[in-house]
Amino acid sequence: MALFLLIAVGLSLDAFAVAVAASVSLGRVNRRQIFRFSFHFGLFQAMMPVIGWLAGMSAARHLERWDHWMAFMLLAFVGGKAVLGALRKENGAEDPSSANDPTRGLSLVMFSVATSIDALAVGLSLAALNVTIWTPAALIGIVTATLTVVGMLLGSRVGMRFGKRVEILGGVILIGIGVKILISHVMTH
Repeated sequence: MALFLLIAVGLSLDAFAVAVAASVSLGRVNRRQIFRFSFHFGLFQAMMPVIGWLAGMSAARHLERWDHWMAFMLLAFVGGKAVLGALRKENGAEDPSSANDPTRGLSLVMFSVATSIDALAVGLSLAALNVTIWTPAALIGIVTATLTVVGMLLGSRVGMRFGKRVEILGGVILIGIGVKILISHVMTH
């Protein structure tokens, strides 16, 4: 069980960082935003290992070729959009897309998928080891949801205190997470 807890924390760190970065742009977060982000991040992190486990080793080679690129592109897109939106606000131009809440719609789905792609690989690994997936998947989902709540509260406080420059940093952090995922995959394969 301790091993599964360590895996859950490791998988949750990307979601935590994204929650911090996204809530920085919101400034003040409300309970609904926290619930949406933590629920979706926890749900996707719990579902992906199950999907990977069900796919088994036959699909592993096909998924491993593209999973890191998908995560990188999604995070780079959302991070780039955040940086551009913050720069436009800083220059006095109001970006119509900046009114979008990152805890809703397509942004929420892209964040959820991008931060949970690595959980798919964990599911594939657990299938290869003949480990039953249900307990690890539930633990991964609960830990992710919890760390997402903490990340959103922390990011909100930082964003309200330091303003748009931190929003730019948040976008850069999202891009950095995508680059980290890409580099770590390339280095291990």
